[in-house]
Amino acid sequence: MSLQGKFAVVTGGTRGIGRAIAELFAQRGADVMIAARSLSQAQETAREISEKYGRHVVPFDLDVANLDSAKAMVEKAISTFCRVDILVNNAGLTRDTLIMRMEEADWDLVLDTNLKGTWNCSKAVVRQMLKQRSGRIINISSVAGLMGNAGQTNYSASKAGVVGFSKALARELASRQITVNVVAPGFVPTALTNDLPEELKTESMKMIPLGRWGTPEEIAYAVAFLASDEASYITGQVLSIDGGMAMM
Repeated sequence: MSLQGKFAVVTGGTRGIGRAIAELFAQRGADVMIAARSLSQAQETAREISEKYGRHVVPFDLDVANLDSAKAMVEKAISTFCRVDILVNNAGLTRDTLIMRMEEADWDLVLDTNLKGTWNCSKAVVRQMLKQRSGRIINISSVAGLMGNAGQTNYSASKAGVVGFSKALARELASRQITVNVVAPGFVPTALTNDLPEELKTESMKMIPLGRWGTPEEIAYAVAFLASDEASYITGQVLSIDGGMAMM
């Protein structure tokens, strides 16, 4: 599953799952743009990955909720790499609380980042991929988008929306050999899960048939497969990496 000669963009690529994806892409031969809200963090991550794997790794400061920012990201990627073979929409955030306590601003922020951000970045890259008549778009959803989760009406709605969006986009782009797929992680130790109450972390283990949380690297392996030539006949699919939690 080599990615040699491929050019990839990973949003939210400075930590957690996004960083694991960017690292694995570079390890497998891809040049990578790491896009994140913090330019300094993106620069540091890009430097570390480039030194480790000898690939061209480019930082970019991105506000996924802003379409112009997403367009600027893709323009920079094209000017740097001449093409974009892979887009991973990974950037996301949470603002968890029960609906009775949730502020409208918390709903809007999560939907604008997780769902509209996926739309913005996908829209920005589609024209280039159509010209190439090839491409891979991989959107990161969540087990919460498949099962729901109390205290996460905003997050669950955004991640469920990513699934529906991806299936519709997969149908739009399939005739040009562009695939669109979803990876839905379960519980994984990241900045988003660090703030969960210890009681919830303990309870989550009872819901996972494999009896443990996953790792960012295990999510990255699935993303790298969907980005590879070996996955060229897979589109519109949701791959749950959750230890069996959302088993259907």
